[in-house]
Amino acid sequence: MHELEVKIPSVEARSYRISIGNEILGSLWDRIEADYSRLSKFVVTDENLVSAGHLEAFLGRGSVLTFVISPAGETSKNIDTVTSIIEAMEKAYLGRDTLVVALGGGTVGDIAGFAASVFKRGVPIVHVPTTTVAQADSSIGGKTGVDSSISKNAFGAFWHPAAVYIDVAVLTTLDDRQFRAGLVESVKHALIADNEYFDFLQSNIEAVLERKADVLEKMADYNCKIKAGVVEADPTEKNQRRMLNYGHTVGHAVEAASGFELLHGESVAIGIIAAGLIESEMGLSEPGRLDRIRKIFEKIGVPITLPANLAEDNLVDLIKRDKKAVNKWPRFVLISRIGKVYCRDGQWAVEVEQDVVENVLGKF
Repeated sequence: MHELEVKIPSVEARSYRISIGNEILGSLWDRIEADYSRLSKFVVTDENLVSAGHLEAFLGRGSVLTFVISPAGETSKNIDTVTSIIEAMEKAYLGRDTLVVALGGGTVGDIAGFAASVFKRGVPIVHVPTTTVAQADSSIGGKTGVDSSISKNAFGAFWHPAAVYIDVAVLTTLDDRQFRAGLVESVKHALIADNEYFDFLQSNIEAVLERKADVLEKMADYNCKIKAGVVEADPTEKNQRRMLNYGHTVGHAVEAASGFELLHGESVAIGIIAAGLIESEMGLSEPGRLDRIRKIFEKIGVPITLPANLAEDNLVDLIKRDKKAVNKWPRFVLISRIGKVYCRDGQWAVEVEQDVVENVLGKF
């Protein structure tokens, strides 16, 4: 037997721009057409964006191939939808010189991003996020994925966008429950990275809930800087980027166990409270910290306790399927104080005994 070595050159470093503004949606299509004039365009959106008039406002008089996800929401976040998108692109004779444009919330971005990552082995994508959760988190960082029949994001890839365009004005038309649930990701960013941002959210939460444009722009700026800083340090979640999963280990399990009746942000809020209780069990909690977190979630109007109909055994089984699992049990992201993630032995997600987690779930 003899061996040969294949040398793979490192992937070229690449940056992308995040543009933040108010009432810019109507001007974005012309900009995208100009910036990517050599590429064919394929828009992915959902029926909610169409009925709200955002697709029409975005395209103006432009005409472009568009795939409308229906029904909107998590129930369409599966491999069948991705297959339908790819087949629509194939039927239009699109090739690798195609730009996918994702107009919508986190689910649209996840689906379109994964489709872009696998179509012809990868085509570029730009994101135009239209929800609080997408503008704060999911459109930035290159995570894409869809669910299997068993767990969330079982199919996925890292596929960084060519650009992100954020118009805070579209949030004024967002359903109130969706708007409030999406704010949980902003609170998460503050908890893991910026005590000053947490203070800002506490002081301005009423203005945020009133959807005042200047406050929403400031919030978007905080979120993008925090998310970008973490992603730049660890683009493919080898270690440090795991901090962005704060509250998501229990949160994803709660979301799946509810049959997706709970929104992602609502589930993550419960997950963050669970993380706070785990921190208390492990001696990592400061006096009054968990109360501050509970109070801001109460003001936002998201749940902070487990629904009574969720079985603990089912939650534990779903937690075992978490993508951070090692030997069928995940590592947990915890904080040592507001704005600071707990790091042990150089690891940003740490081991927590299963009985500690089960004890915490029982306290809900």
